[in-house]
Amino acid sequence: MYFLAPQFLWLLPIVPGLVLLYLWLLGRRKKLAVRYASLAIVKQAMTAGMGWRRHLPPALILVAIGLGLLAASRPLARITLPTSSVTIMLAMDVSLSMRATDVKPNRLVAAQEAAKAFLAELPHHIKVGIVTFAGTAQLVQPPTLNREDLVAAIDRFQMQRGTAVGSAIVVALSTLFPDEGIDLGEMTFGSAPQGKSLDSKNKKVKKEVAPVAPGSYESAAIILLTDGRRTTGIDTEEAAKMAADHGVRVYAVGLGTVDGAVPAYDSWTAIYMKLDEPSLRAVAQKTQAEYYYAGDAEALKNVYAKLSSSVKVENKETELSALLALLAACLCVAAATLSLRWFSRIA
Repeated sequence: MYFLAPQFLWLLPIVPGLVLLYLWLLGRRKKLAVRYASLAIVKQAMTAGMGWRRHLPPALILVAIGLGLLAASRPLARITLPTSSVTIMLAMDVSLSMRATDVKPNRLVAAQEAAKAFLAELPHHIKVGIVTFAGTAQLVQPPTLNREDLVAAIDRFQMQRGTAVGSAIVVALSTLFPDEGIDLGEMTFGSAPQGKSLDSKNKKVKKEVAPVAPGSYESAAIILLTDGRRTTGIDTEEAAKMAADHGVRVYAVGLGTVDGAVPAYDSWTAIYMKLDEPSLRAVAQKTQAEYYYAGDAEALKNVYAKLSSSVKVENKETELSALLALLAACLCVAAATLSLRWFSRIA
C-alpha cells in the first residue's frame, strides 16, 4: 500500500493527542465532582453515565477522525480480484504435421485433450473462442461461455496442409475487435482493384486505431499452439506487432520435436516440421507474454494448467479513500445516535 497524498499522515499524531485530552478531562471531572454539597447529587452524577457506554461514543469519534485522516492521504492498495469480461482465444494448429506420433497418441489428439482440460479449469465467467489454422485460419467457434459447444468444436478439428501462424493471430484479433474491420483476406491479397463485391454493403470499414502499450489490454488474451513454422499467410512478425499495438498478449506454445527428427513423407515435410522456437519466442516477447515448450502430452497439459491459473485473477490498484471516508462517516453517525439514546438527550 502507498499514498497519493502522504503529507496528511503527519496529522495522525492528533489522534493520540485527543485521547490524552479526553483522559485529562475525565480526571478533571472527577476532581470537580467532590465540590458538590449534596452526596446524592454526586452519586447521581458519577453513576449516570458510568461503564463502557460512557466511553464508546468518544472512542468511535476518535476512530472516525483517524480514518478521515487516512482517507485524506488517498491510500492505494493492490487487490487481487476475479477477472470479469475476459475472453481467451485459442488458436490451434491443425496442419498435417500434427499427426506425428512423437507426442502420444499424436500431436493433434494430445492438443485436443489438453485444450479440453484447460477449459475445465477456467472460471465459468470467462469466454473462450477457437481459431484453427493450417493453409489459412478460420474462426470455428465464436467466444462463448458454453463449454459443451467449445468441446464439440475441438472434436471437429480436421487437418489440412500449410501453417499460417500469423493469419491465426489476425483472425483472433478480428474476433476480439469486430468493430475495427480487420479483414484477413484484404491483408493477404490486398483490396479489390475495381468494382464492388456483392457483400460490400455489409463490409465494415477498417478503423485506424492508435497503438497502446503492449500487454495493456486486460480483457483478452490469445493462446497460440503450433508444432511447426509459418509456411503461408500473414507474416508472423507483422501479426505479432498488430497484437502488441492492441495491447493483447499472445501466449505461444510450441509442441513436438524441436530439431524436426520425426518420420516424414518427403524431404520438404521434414524441413517444415521443425519447431520454429525463435519466432514463437519473439511473438510472446513482443506482446509481453510468455513462450512455453511442450515436448510431450503431459508437458502440454502442464502448460495449459499454468495458463489457466494465470488468467483466473488479476491485480488492480484501488484507491481506498472513499471506503475509509464512508466508514468514518458511519462511525460518527453511530456515535451521535448512541450518545442521544443512552444519555437521554433526544427531545
